[in-house]
Amino acid sequence: MKKRLLSAVLATGLTAATLAGCQTSVTPATPATPDPDPAPTGDVDPDPAPAADGETKKVGVAMPTKDLQRWNQDGENMEKKLKEAGYEVDIQYASNDVNTQVTQIETMIAGGCDVLVIASIEGDSLGTVLAQAKEKNIPVIAYDRLIMNSDAVTYYATFDNKLVGTKQGQYIEEKLGLKEGKKGYNMEIFTGDPGDNNARFFYGGAMEVLKPYIDNGQITVPSGQIEFKDVATAEWKSENAQTRMEAILSKNYAKGEKLDAVLCSNDSTAFGVATALANGYTGDYPIITGQDCDKPNVKLMLEDKQAMSIFKDTRTLADKTVEMVDAILKGGEAPVNDTTTYDNGDHVVPSYLCEPVFADKSNYKELLIDSGYYTEDDLK
Repeated sequence: MKKRLLSAVLATGLTAATLAGCQTSVTPATPATPDPDPAPTGDVDPDPAPAADGETKKVGVAMPTKDLQRWNQDGENMEKKLKEAGYEVDIQYASNDVNTQVTQIETMIAGGCDVLVIASIEGDSLGTVLAQAKEKNIPVIAYDRLIMNSDAVTYYATFDNKLVGTKQGQYIEEKLGLKEGKKGYNMEIFTGDPGDNNARFFYGGAMEVLKPYIDNGQITVPSGQIEFKDVATAEWKSENAQTRMEAILSKNYAKGEKLDAVLCSNDSTAFGVATALANGYTGDYPIITGQDCDKPNVKLMLEDKQAMSIFKDTRTLADKTVEMVDAILKGGEAPVNDTTTYDNGDHVVPSYLCEPVFADKSNYKELLIDSGYYTEDDLK
């Protein structure tokens, strides 16, 4: 059954979003399978006491922006967990401005922070300030985005980024029946900022699943835009994805051609794609993937306008990061479950990878509501 999308449904919810991260030319390696509950490599006390000299340890937390829902949640979770663990917290948001983030980190170093947790805007721009941290023997945990080309990065805490893409690709694979040999499908591809190391992992994981079906003709990409450089979305912004999708629709789908799937690496790009479809597509609604389970996108799922989103429970990541901080400040080694995958151009950074899961209309209530991540009212 054909249904016309209404642009008004989406336009009011459109938000510029960015996951801009660190720049890299590193080719992602295949990550090791994380141990779901590895034993910590250092001594970890869930209720840390002040230092032996009676002074409370101080943790600096540098977040990229408050403009995106997920970073607000990450920051709030981190601050809450660290304070509950007995630490003083200096948390700063940099409005997606690299110079601001550098200045904030310099202030944290000068202010006596004992550990730095940094979600970088552009990891390659932090070399000088991180050299200051290393000079003062301040450990650095890269949070969710790998900081590139620095010998000062001690640990990396994130979700399994390649697995995010793999699950998105597998979702499309299953829904289109590609394993059973079904064919004749049209798909378009949207990933994130070309300077974000994570975007390459998301794209790589998904394309490892889907590229064979493109190569054998089961899937066609009418725009011809398949390579990472052609499908990247500057700053992960919804409006940039919308503009590109509108151009693709105008050129390739103006005569009633069907669109069966859109691989979107995150919710901000998915939102831009959905808005473009609302403005100019009259066919059956395609499968659209996403990531982060942002509130507007969960609402789209409930309206059958986005098929799925990868759920990364930032409470889990905050818990693990606090555990890493605690181990470090007690003179131990932080718990890790991957020591081979994440090469930042200087060294392979010991990492802890939390496992993402996918949410769709069939299981969102269990994952998002019953767990307390959202309330029913949040999604109205």
